[in-house]
Amino acid sequence: MLQPKRKTTKFLLLIIFSISILLFGSYANCSIIPKSKVEKTIENEVGLKGFTKSSFYNEQTLTFDYEPEIKIEINAPSSKSFNLNNKVMLIFYALPNMNTIQQTIGRQMQKGMDWHYDIQHIGAQVRFLRNLISDKNIVVVYLETKEQSWPWWRMRHPGGDFIIRSVVDTVKNLFKNFKTEIVLDGHSGGGSFIFGYLNSVSMIPNQIKRISFLDSEYDYADSLKHGDKIITWLNASSDHYLCAIAYDDRDVIIDGKNIGTLNGGTFYRTMLMKEYLAKKLKFENDSDSLFTKFTALNGKVKFFLKSNPDHLMWHTLLVEKNGFIESTVSGTRYENYNYEFWGPRAYSQFIQP
Repeated sequence: MLQPKRKTTKFLLLIIFSISILLFGSYANCSIIPKSKVEKTIENEVGLKGFTKSSFYNEQTLTFDYEPEIKIEINAPSSKSFNLNNKVMLIFYALPNMNTIQQTIGRQMQKGMDWHYDIQHIGAQVRFLRNLISDKNIVVVYLETKEQSWPWWRMRHPGGDFIIRSVVDTVKNLFKNFKTEIVLDGHSGGGSFIFGYLNSVSMIPNQIKRISFLDSEYDYADSLKHGDKIITWLNASSDHYLCAIAYDDRDVIIDGKNIGTLNGGTFYRTMLMKEYLAKKLKFENDSDSLFTKFTALNGKVKFFLKSNPDHLMWHTLLVEKNGFIESTVSGTRYENYNYEFWGPRAYSQFIQP
């Protein structure tokens, strides 16, 4: 029998979840308005109600706050590019620690600009993917917390895992008029958002088609059933994909000091995840001078572990060197098409001014 204190805690979590849905229910009515009905001179364009046209590539954007202390920016293809016959690929991208949404989107660097604008370029990598994948409407959802740290936000907000789930459900509801598939992705501390979501569900929903970690596996734990949930989800459908990218951060040396940790970094947690999955999945491995790659389920599951003989920090380069592209298409027919993971930027032409 639950103790009174636990009953109260459970009741409060339910109240928080319900209030979140009520507060943001107005966005759930987001729907499409065919522009051809509004502007007779423009045909075959699809505008998303409530969205505004960006000055960059005419993309459609919607920005709003989600309590407590979450900022959400949704970026959709232009009204001309949005295809009613295509599924919506809804990518939830949880921001890395100490980065804003605009820095994460990226822009062309000029003298005096903050270096954070030049280390991820998720905006440009999304535009590359829109050119690459023509049969889906790729929509990215940028997720930022007030303190610019998802781990810190979860520590400060009891019941935060259930709020994370409500964020995903609320945004998904914006596109209820479309067939949608969900991708959970994040860099650095953004992985905390993904594990928070996994903690909030007993089973990962079928609508989630891909889970990707961009050097963000810090919160993985066997004891929290993360491995069990992932295995069950992977075996539930042929179109469920897992991608985990990390580097050997155990002996990173900066200014002569070793800042690595044996048990706290992404390398250790990624290997924990892989070893747990290997209890039920058969992995093949392939190594070269740069990466050790573990693959299972005919490519549906891929682990990329960057070697680090020079004890350098590769944390952001794993994203910059086409890492987001790889995390979105690994195991599919689009993998390595017109780009190379850890190669030159394949998306340079799409970086906004």
